[in-house]
Amino acid sequence: MSRIIYERSAGAIIFYLTDDGRRLYLLLHYPSGHWDFPKGIIEPGEEELETIYREVYEETGIPRDKLILIDGFRRTISYKFMSHGNVVSKTVIFRLMQSLTMDVRISWEHKGYIWLEYPDAVKKATYKSAKNLLKEAELHIRRLIKEGKIRV
Repeated sequence: MSRIIYERSAGAIIFYLTDDGRRLYLLLHYPSGHWDFPKGIIEPGEEELETIYREVYEETGIPRDKLILIDGFRRTISYKFMSHGNVVSKTVIFRLMQSLTMDVRISWEHKGYIWLEYPDAVKKATYKSAKNLLKEAELHIRRLIKEGKIRV
């Protein structure tokens, strides 16, 4: 008999601003073949931002002091999948972060990574939810640039 397992995870949409003003988004290549953002399960007693910084470091090698949390962007997605005969109901909280480095050292959990400009990142992202998150992140960044809160 299958049961429902509830999981809460947190992750980040990470972008890098190049010297010539381009925005590059980081996507990770998962062993199952999909391209997505760094994320992981919120451990007991951990706050969502602690999880995000920990998971980003574990999965990309980018340390906390090389990340800038972008205010005003917090999105939640939910989905279900089967795992070992059980239904997993997963909720993932995403925050937006600017990386001050492009140096990535992926963990054993991934097959690769890529930095892509927005249109290419949307094409490369596997899931519709990731594509939508990228669109929302890009719009948020554009608004902040227009308001002078992010300098290019």
